[in-house]
Amino acid sequence: MSIQSDEEAVRLTTQPLVAQQPGTDLFGPLRFLWRQLTSMRTALLLLFLLALASVPGGFLPQRRINPIRVSQYLAHHQQLGPFLDRLQLFDVFSSVWFSAIYLLLFVSLIGCLFPRTRLHLRALTAKPPKVPRSVRKLPANDRWETTESADAVLAQAEKALRGWRVVRRGDELSAERGYLRETGNLVFHLSLVLLLIGIALGAFRGFKGTVLVVEGKGFSNTVASYDNLQPGTRFTPSSLVPFSLTLDAFNATYTPEGHALTFDAQVHWSKDGGASKPYDVRVNHPLHIGGAKTYLIGHGYAPHIVFRDSSGAVVDDRSVPCLPQDTFFRSTCVIKEPNTSGTQYGFSGVFTPSTQLSRFGEPISSFPGLRNPQLTLLGFQGDLGVDGGAPQSVYDLNTTAMKPLDAGRRNALLPGQVWHLEGGASLAYVGTDEWATFQVTQDPGKLLALAASVGMVGGLLLSLFIRRRRLWVRVGRVGTDPGAPTTVEVGGLARTDPDRYADEFAGLVKRMRGIE
Repeated sequence: MSIQSDEEAVRLTTQPLVAQQPGTDLFGPLRFLWRQLTSMRTALLLLFLLALASVPGGFLPQRRINPIRVSQYLAHHQQLGPFLDRLQLFDVFSSVWFSAIYLLLFVSLIGCLFPRTRLHLRALTAKPPKVPRSVRKLPANDRWETTESADAVLAQAEKALRGWRVVRRGDELSAERGYLRETGNLVFHLSLVLLLIGIALGAFRGFKGTVLVVEGKGFSNTVASYDNLQPGTRFTPSSLVPFSLTLDAFNATYTPEGHALTFDAQVHWSKDGGASKPYDVRVNHPLHIGGAKTYLIGHGYAPHIVFRDSSGAVVDDRSVPCLPQDTFFRSTCVIKEPNTSGTQYGFSGVFTPSTQLSRFGEPISSFPGLRNPQLTLLGFQGDLGVDGGAPQSVYDLNTTAMKPLDAGRRNALLPGQVWHLEGGASLAYVGTDEWATFQVTQDPGKLLALAASVGMVGGLLLSLFIRRRRLWVRVGRVGTDPGAPTTVEVGGLARTDPDRYADEFAGLVKRMRGIE
């Protein structure tokens, strides 16, 4: 009889054996479909489909992240846009088809893990199988004769197999090692399930908000404070960690060539109205408050302006954030003055921290630090359109119902200079503040995802580097003569890496024979 017919000897896996064809009973087709869904092949296919289904979310604007860009896309692609919208490609991660793949993957992994885990636990407590009928047919085998007794031979074999699971049955010995390989395989897939749960928990209950804060200003962790929101589908505002934060100062250092070295936002914060505490928020050093993390993700300049109406009264006294357009912080901004008596004013500005003029006469910046700041403005007078009820971006200026000031000439202001406008109004550039952009995140599934990631790495290492192998020893005598020598037969079997096991087997045989 060949060793392949001895199932106990050759079967080195706890993967359940299932029929490949549906049965003839009423529930046979359903049972067949369930077995196909819970196979590891299907789980891998669904994992690939999940990655493939995520691709459109990286190329098309998503409604939950940036609804304005989605509206612009629909306006610019009036035929393709509605078709993509019907396919839910602007809501990929909450779409029906993406959720279906996610849930099927979840069910498939759980369905294939439970029977494998049950069989593996049963195998962990089971004794090693009996010695095969023909040890000589095993891939690794050896035979020798000795004058020692059977008990002495088996005792020496048990000593050589220290660290193995060993069972002695009369004059036979069975040993096995490497069960942690299957344990690692199960830990990896169980961790993958936990990772999916952690990601789903973050997608349902998580929150991510971005806010721009000028020096001396602050914000509270409320939905209304954020410039951009990315809440989970089941997020509730009451789950936000109650805290407030104020930006005291922002500092950045650069190399002589203008490359960034350090970014440091000095803040103070308080939780639940408690005592204020200082903290330096730096790149990769977020502020931890309860379950919320506050990251520093950007910065720029905010020229401080003072606008006076024709009567000389101060109408606006604030710092206006300008958005950087290049690495040397040439920035653009918009100033709107709708609260003046009579006509309204609007300004389109360019701020340059280290000002130079290009060969075309345009203001550019030669360094990201404040060396020669200048605010260049193009002014307009008329109706800003803010009273019509339609929302407007603070970074866009609608000049449809406005006329240019100073015949459309630009006015370059240095700190402390004033632009006297037509009609008696004035705009003063007082100085320059800095602003920082903070991102606040709350992810209730992050710890679970982290633990799952560690488990996946650990399980993968176990399944890659641990080898499952077995060894059998049979002791007998040649003939019936009491003085006849003792025969020893040793055989071994490994599921993977047979060449490496051959070397290990040879070393074990030497120790059993007392050679080393």
